[in-house]
Amino acid sequence: MGMSEHTEKPRILSGMRPTGKLHLGNYMGALSNWVRLQNETVGGQRKYDGYFCVVDYHALTTDYADPSQLRQNTLDVALDWLAAGLDPDKSTMFVQSHVPQHAELHLLLSMITPLGWLERVPSYKEQQENLSGKDLHTYGFLGYPLLQAADILLYGNPKAPLYVPVGADQVAHVELTREIARRFNFLYASQSPVFPEPEQLLTPSPKLPGTDGRKMSKSYGNTILMSEPEAEIRAKLKTMVTDPARVKRSDPGNPEICPVGDLHKVFCSPETVAKVWEGCQTAGIGCIECKGWLADAVVKELAPLRERRAKFEAQPALVHEILDAGAVKAGAVASRTLTMAQKACGMLLRDPGSALEADAEALRGGSA
Repeated sequence: MGMSEHTEKPRILSGMRPTGKLHLGNYMGALSNWVRLQNETVGGQRKYDGYFCVVDYHALTTDYADPSQLRQNTLDVALDWLAAGLDPDKSTMFVQSHVPQHAELHLLLSMITPLGWLERVPSYKEQQENLSGKDLHTYGFLGYPLLQAADILLYGNPKAPLYVPVGADQVAHVELTREIARRFNFLYASQSPVFPEPEQLLTPSPKLPGTDGRKMSKSYGNTILMSEPEAEIRAKLKTMVTDPARVKRSDPGNPEICPVGDLHKVFCSPETVAKVWEGCQTAGIGCIECKGWLADAVVKELAPLRERRAKFEAQPALVHEILDAGAVKAGAVASRTLTMAQKACGMLLRDPGSALEADAEALRGGSA
């Protein structure tokens, strides 16, 4: 067929902001799905080429005033990825700022992106309201969806689909990326498009409440970390809020409206869930026993992850090596894409070979 196996495979691009160690919401909502996609095969071959990026520039869009933890947070995210089962032999893991083409394509795309497109992104006003204690009236915060578009489009391949695994709340960002790709191709590359329009790979994101019953989030201080010690997991779950109707041990409850019930659905076997539903609704079990069963299941799920994390924590040089190798591999793909985009825009290229010939032709035309 003339194409290598690499260029025939669909690619996947996704990333996470380094804001600290990852929690169960990050794991069940995104990371476990990345691992599943990484391990999917067709005919004995991996189905996707996966690129997973720790987006440190994105962390600065909201936390620019205090970057003191950024380096450690970046390493913690990488450690949690490796702990979850992302495999450097199967996936490309790298740090956004280690691949300078992300910043360069962001700059190039900023020349053609209307301000109104950025101002209408739903999360723009939402985050300004939710993070009212921070001054987010910055160019970087307004432009972060465009940087996200550059992150995605750098890994597009005109000969294969490009997928972005997202939850429903991120669909607007993928749609903006598609619009930007469309606009760039219309302006500069209508005959031979530079950017394929990425497709969202909608991923199921189970309802995962924190210990206070609200959505699990670092900003609420209600998280259970992937790397949490067993004793801490059990202590946190013991204090988790439950169905307010169960005031006394003898009161029947409704696990459908209980945050602990939501976690049982995610982590426990169907047999345990059936026991919980029966026992709660008839007051046959108390909340302490119910939480104990949940703790057993969460501890069992996280035990191999903690074990893998400890191995990588003991080898910090290896983690840097994995990220460095990932940046080299990602950079090779990103460099080709950026060169195509620059060429389409009529920029003078420094690359040898065909680019040099094109530049020589331009010089000859200019001197005629």
